[in-house]
Amino acid sequence: MRWSKAHFPTLRESPQEAEVLSHQLMLRAGMIRRLASGIYSYLPLGWRLIRKLENIIREEMEAAGALEVSMPMVQPKELWEESGRWKIYGKELARFKDRHENEFCLQPTSEEVVTDLLKRDLKSYRQLPLNLFQIQLKFRDEIRPRFGVMRCREFIMKDAYSFDRTSDEAKEAYQRMRQAYRRIFTRTGLEFRAVEADTGSIGGRDSEEFVVLADSGEDEVIACQDCDYAANQEKAVAKTKHSDSASSVPEMEEFATPGVRSIEELAKLLSCSASDLVKTMILVDSEQRVLVLLLRGDHELNLVKAQAVADREFGYKGLRFAREDELQAWKLPAGSLGPQGFPIEHQLLVDEALDVKASYICGANRDGFHTRNIQLNRDLSEIRQAVLRNLQDGECCSRCGGRLKSLRGIEVGHVFYLGKKYSEAMGLCFTDESGKEALVEMGCYGIGVGRSLAACIEQNHDEWGIVWPLGLTPYQVGIAHLGGVETKERAEMAYVELTSKGFEVLWDDRELSPGVKLKDMDLIGIPFQLIYGDKAYQKSQCELKVRKSKTKDWVALGEEVSKLVDLIESEKGQMKERLEEIGGSR
Repeated sequence: MRWSKAHFPTLRESPQEAEVLSHQLMLRAGMIRRLASGIYSYLPLGWRLIRKLENIIREEMEAAGALEVSMPMVQPKELWEESGRWKIYGKELARFKDRHENEFCLQPTSEEVVTDLLKRDLKSYRQLPLNLFQIQLKFRDEIRPRFGVMRCREFIMKDAYSFDRTSDEAKEAYQRMRQAYRRIFTRTGLEFRAVEADTGSIGGRDSEEFVVLADSGEDEVIACQDCDYAANQEKAVAKTKHSDSASSVPEMEEFATPGVRSIEELAKLLSCSASDLVKTMILVDSEQRVLVLLLRGDHELNLVKAQAVADREFGYKGLRFAREDELQAWKLPAGSLGPQGFPIEHQLLVDEALDVKASYICGANRDGFHTRNIQLNRDLSEIRQAVLRNLQDGECCSRCGGRLKSLRGIEVGHVFYLGKKYSEAMGLCFTDESGKEALVEMGCYGIGVGRSLAACIEQNHDEWGIVWPLGLTPYQVGIAHLGGVETKERAEMAYVELTSKGFEVLWDDRELSPGVKLKDMDLIGIPFQLIYGDKAYQKSQCELKVRKSKTKDWVALGEEVSKLVDLIESEKGQMKERLEEIGGSR
């Protein structure tokens, strides 16, 4: 590609709308432009990168046995009602009516559509296993779009769906997709971790997120420093250390705490640590049933964890915090809640960090009073413990006992083992070998394409611009001539030779100053650059620059192409070795 024939509108300054570094650089490099909140156009350079990433995804998905399809972006309400998600998905689901008053939505994902699609044709066990995928636009009406294409409303996603006869076969399909994801993100040069994750609105039994570690990440990841354990906060657990023997604790007694209404105020009054206090929270489910949660005073509740445990233990769904008017009706003071002598019927959950044999201080359920010497296993009944809190730095890994650390990450992919969630709800069956009807076991697997591109920039940049890895770059080689006719002719010779050898080359043939050309080449992040200048040409030399290492070598004219090819082939060889270590279907 000759730059003079391209449309790469680079910017010198970062636009005010840009919030994170990847957003700034995608705008400055002329990759994207904003149309509306959370909606972007991809310019030629950005679209070229999207297509390259899609091709990597497509190659690995097909190598893992998946077949590409295309499903409609517009989906009928009836399918979402059949799965039960029309009401529970929330306002992110963009809904509308056609001229005939039929209700539809814009696809945020396609579990319903693909299940219905297969239901029309699946008859026999001989048609399974099957894996279908698509790479297509999606729409989620985000309440606060931000960070450019990382958290937008209209986005490109690869979504795949596996269909199997048994749970064992479904788990094997899950592992194949997991392996394919490792290959995809390795090929794109991303440093990532697979972390245990909550299934969220997709549902199912198990799931993992593929997270790119970056300071700008929205997700909090809890990772062990000594083993490969990692999970997001919604799933992270830790090993708790409590005393094996119960201590002698005096009887509970109330004491006055006038005006004290928070953990911080109580700890200050008593000159104690917040970890010596019990925090009591009251939640209500969708059927108005009450759940009491106990946490250590220095810990924060994770509502997703609490909801998962409450659903599993009691069948409680749709948890929310009790309103002030409800507390008043129950004659409970918001600033002095406690678990003992609770005045209404409820279920109780206790966070695992609380030692049920130790002595704590809690609210007395009387305004202006608290209770000391509460021993949970002595003073409460039917205690169920689970991890309900957000984990903190320094807690012990549940797998190896090592130190856990909180990191920031960008979710770029997610794999789910769905089981029979959708097949049961929507009647997706097949006839097994014995002639009996059986439900299909399913999995689903997503990759955010634009988000992965932005994540790559977050991990690969410097003060001059983007530093694309060779596996994901708009062009492998950049050529610039900075002098007169002779240097231009030499640059064109290299351009023609490299192009004829099958390399992707961008030649900056514009009649602009050397400073502008070199800055633009670094800004858009071309990994290998050949620079021809008049002084070097007089010495029969040119400059060979490696963007990532910032190394610059003077190379004799006539040898620059062969040296450049050697560098590229060496890097490709290193990638091949990494992929062989991962293994997979290729």
